[in-house]
Amino acid sequence: METMKLRSHIGEDCILQIQMPSDLKDTFVEVVVVVQPLSSEETKPEYNAWGKLTTKKSITEAIAKMRQLRQEVALDKTSICEMIEEGRRF
Repeated sequence: METMKLRSHIGEDCILQIQMPSDLKDTFVEVVVVVQPLSSEETKPEYNAWGKLTTKKSITEAIAKMRQLRQEVALDKTSICEMIEEGRRF
């Protein structure tokens, strides 16, 4: 069982649309719906430090970029030991 927390909008036609992940395609599922109305403060869009809209996609992309950068600048243990030895010479 997996719990998902989503935000959505119920239109004037009283229809709530929920898009599910593709790994649940062509599958029977049991769904429990808990409705919690949000205040207008909670529905305001959020922006990052650069003024861009914060979305699940933008957060996922930022995490992927950070992981890539960490791999690019990572030092292996041998390099770290060599740097320590080099520092001891001075």
